[in-house]
Amino acid sequence: MEELSLQELHQIAMNHVGKDLESKGFEFIAINSQLKKHPQFICVDTQNTLHFVMVQAVPYPINPDDYDLIFMETFLKHAKEKKAKVLFAGVGIANAENFELPVYTTSDYILNYNGYQVLL
Repeated sequence: MEELSLQELHQIAMNHVGKDLESKGFEFIAINSQLKKHPQFICVDTQNTLHFVMVQAVPYPINPDDYDLIFMETFLKHAKEKKAKVLFAGVGIANAENFELPVYTTSDYILNYNGYQVLL
């Protein structure tokens, strides 16, 4: 059994968050699915307001709603310069059969996604 890579876990999170944003009427301007390249989504809402969306995939038991405060300060500064709102979308991913095991290419998984947080 092969474990999913960090990039593959990130891609699962990106797909989930992208569908959520789309269902809320966001239109995508740019998408960057590379791990640790932020923002992952640049989009506009129904009022044409620019949003930078940061997606973070984390394995169980890490809380998906926690983020690196020091890094986020730099990110928020960049967003302010571009007059963009910032959304943070944390997604927890766990092996559906046993949370203590990694997610394998052949295993089902469970997502812990509480929606995005508006940070700016």
